[in-house]
Amino acid sequence: MTFTGKTTYGAGADLPELVEDVSDIIGIVSPHETPLLDHLGDAARAAQSTRHEWIEDALLPNTDAIGDADFSDPFSDTVIPVENASSFRTGDIVRVDGTTEVLLVTQVGASTITVVRGYGGTQFVALDTGFGLTILANAKLEGAEAEAARFTDRVRRSNFTQIFASTVEVSGSMQAARAHGVRDELDYQKQERMRELLRDLENSVINGVAPETSPQGAASVRRSMNGLNAIIQTHRLVPGQGGIPTGGGELTEEVLNAALRRVWEGSSGSIDTIVVGGAQKRRINGFASARRSFDAGETRFSDLERPHRFRSAVRRVSGCALVMFVVASSLDPRGREGATDGVAVLAGSQ
Repeated sequence: MTFTGKTTYGAGADLPELVEDVSDIIGIVSPHETPLLDHLGDAARAAQSTRHEWIEDALLPNTDAIGDADFSDPFSDTVIPVENASSFRTGDIVRVDGTTEVLLVTQVGASTITVVRGYGGTQFVALDTGFGLTILANAKLEGAEAEAARFTDRVRRSNFTQIFASTVEVSGSMQAARAHGVRDELDYQKQERMRELLRDLENSVINGVAPETSPQGAASVRRSMNGLNAIIQTHRLVPGQGGIPTGGGELTEEVLNAALRRVWEGSSGSIDTIVVGGAQKRRINGFASARRSFDAGETRFSDLERPHRFRSAVRRVSGCALVMFVVASSLDPRGREGATDGVAVLAGSQ
């Protein structure tokens, strides 16, 4: 028998007789996390100029490489072309990388060094172009006069501030009206725009680029900041080049370890933070997961890794003080899938 009484839908499809049932919680469906900014935290002090500067210095180099060599006998030749002869001094004790042979420098020329081969009874090897040379130390003669002083020049670096702005405007009627999930429309709009500005700041800190001309800004030039990816000038390590494994076009533990080693060799520092896209972060998490083992009687599994957060781009390494970026052609802050084709390392303290 068909029901003929009062129903909820009887008055019309828009249910005009019923009180609306709307949640007071508003869900933000756009990504707005800023993992790098959260990790770095607030600055120790606010910028006091549109141009911020800092000073960098470096020690005298203690590594070099054999230049274009045409040895008559690579096992015994004592005049060796090098890439930067100014790095050497008479009395330097030099090890040939990847071998046990040690050399003693007896003379430094414009582009060559003259050496004693097999110094200290070490085994002779066949030298060739590109072999790395590490200066272990310099041995002075007792009573020798002091040599001319050597030093490095400090370098001033800089970056410009960027103006991030967004406008909020709410009518008096909208402010006075009742809205679902919002008590104060003006305050809500401020919060939304602030999330957007923080998202833009995160993007700019990573991938921002300053104008080539008039970076200080002008009437027709917008001042923009260089992101960390643009600031990195050295230690731009690419798989398949400079001793970094190819990794088959992907970020592998072998590639990452080689990059970490190069950072240590170039700065005597270690990595504190690795900034990656979500896909690479999960891959790095997998390096540890692949080595877990369990006894046959274990029935519970616990994972001490943080849960996978698909948009999180920061991976912390305890006890260190440097930052590493693992990037594809351009680091995607949202962490979309994609194989990495480059590794860029910022060898600088936080």
